[in-house]
Amino acid sequence: MPVRVQTEDFDLSAEVAALRARNPKIGAVACFVGTVRDLNEGSAVETMELEHYPGMTEKSLKAIVERARARWPGIEVLIVHRVGKLYPLDQIVLVATTAAHRGDAFASCEFVMDYLKTEAPFWKKEKTDAGERWVDARVSDDAALARWGLEAGKREAE
Repeated sequence: MPVRVQTEDFDLSAEVAALRARNPKIGAVACFVGTVRDLNEGSAVETMELEHYPGMTEKSLKAIVERARARWPGIEVLIVHRVGKLYPLDQIVLVATTAAHRGDAFASCEFVMDYLKTEAPFWKKEKTDAGERWVDARVSDDAALARWGLEAGKREAE
């Protein structure tokens, strides 16, 4: 299954090994693992709570995978995203892609992560020394998506 949303942590080595085992023609694997930082916008982060819309979130992530596959035929994609209460250094998200060559693996991994950051329906709330706050989208995330010829909030033509 190319997409999972879960509360449990994931094992990077096991996830990559399973992804690689799907296709003996691959020559490259690219991975991104996002983790909880202990500091954000000048405040110490005690915990981060991630919420999602079950069903809709998985559908959105699957659409991102399909867009990546349309751009880079032959790639495999895995997205594992955690929800619930997380602490500094906890893993939040894994995006892994495989391709015949490293250029497609790197590009597709970055595309999936850029698209996920702006389009996937996740909400983050941080508990800091100053209280709780919702984490807003960043302008830099929209800029990252724009370099792929996409705008945040607008779906790529099918």
